[in-house]
Amino acid sequence: MWTFLRRRTLTQWILVSMVLGIALGALFPAFAMSLRPISTVFLRMIKSIIAPLIFGTLVVGIAGHGDDMKRVGRLALKSLIYFEIVTTLALFIGLLAVNIVKPGVGVSLPAAVSTQTAGPTTAVTFSSVLEHIVPQSFFEAAVQNEILQVVFWSVLFAIGLTQVRGRPKDTMLGFCEALAEVMFKFTGVVMKFAPFGIAAALAFTVGNVGLKVLHNLGVLVLTLYGALVLFGLIVLLPIARLARIPLARFIGAVKEPALIAFSTASSEAALPKAMEQMEAIGVPRRIVAFVIPTGYSFNLDGSTLYLAVASVFAAQAAGITLTLGQQLLMMLTLMLTSKGVAGVPRAAFVILTGTLASFHLPVEAAALLLGVDVVMDMARTSVNLVGNCLASVVMARWEGEYDDSRAFVTKAAEAA
Repeated sequence: MWTFLRRRTLTQWILVSMVLGIALGALFPAFAMSLRPISTVFLRMIKSIIAPLIFGTLVVGIAGHGDDMKRVGRLALKSLIYFEIVTTLALFIGLLAVNIVKPGVGVSLPAAVSTQTAGPTTAVTFSSVLEHIVPQSFFEAAVQNEILQVVFWSVLFAIGLTQVRGRPKDTMLGFCEALAEVMFKFTGVVMKFAPFGIAAALAFTVGNVGLKVLHNLGVLVLTLYGALVLFGLIVLLPIARLARIPLARFIGAVKEPALIAFSTASSEAALPKAMEQMEAIGVPRRIVAFVIPTGYSFNLDGSTLYLAVASVFAAQAAGITLTLGQQLLMMLTLMLTSKGVAGVPRAAFVILTGTLASFHLPVEAAALLLGVDVVMDMARTSVNLVGNCLASVVMARWEGEYDDSRAFVTKAAEAA
């Protein structure tokens, strides 16, 4: 029995915890509501990860790849421009979908949560945005989970580090790499507590507001899947057409790694196969080796779209109306903070939690999202992978190095 229990994956335990939490909330509402401290402890642990994780990954992402960026030069610039355009489109599609469907309306979070989160009430102006971005102290920003301020300070720090040479740079870069690696492991340790936190959060919510919350979560999942399909049809497909990419060949090559990403909810599990397949259909190895790994940090189309949907869902659940300006500022924060953390289990949830806290939105709503995160993670991970594979082909075509004949040679060799 013990061996059987140890072999269960975190995903399986999360599914079990969801069922248990819902059952406790429905059958024993008074007891379920007493479990709230457990979910609060879990959320606090998650929030403690945010500042050091973002600092470490951003500094390594900028200063650690500076020399490589100089070597690849033009390819790096084109790739980064492409990544930012596509991820921005993903954010806007997510915003459009969640504002039309409104899956969070009617969730009715507990009154205690709603009163604690008054939400951003001041008008958003250019001067207020500038003042909000720049921290008085990095440590103050970290303590208060002001993520945009942490990002601003970390970017400046990384730019300064790129101008340092020799042992000081190596030492500081080594420290940031070690910090990022430790925070990856720290996140893994905290996520082992996730089934308990999720069960407690669902039990408390169902015990307080009833089973109707499950309807909203189902609508949220359908909203995300619909938005991801829409993103593929109105963004990725036209890009493929404009780049004159042979669709049948591309779909055939990306099908297997996409299925691996969907079934494992891990882009990293599909990375070797994806790189191999893109090279097989005519993308030069040097472009594959740069674009796809870099895209794992800067081109998370599925994850950024999910963050847009989830953040506005949390506001809707708390009964907080965000102006267009406030939503755009939140999207800017998400776009910056989502860079560089693709390798962290449940990375999108960590980023989402920090952004919600930064905008005074209820982190408790995020705990509900984690209950269905397994289902949403599979879809957004697959879109992340397909988007990065497409980016490698687009860059090869843009550089004039796409080999249209290589795929036919490969297919002939396989047939032989």
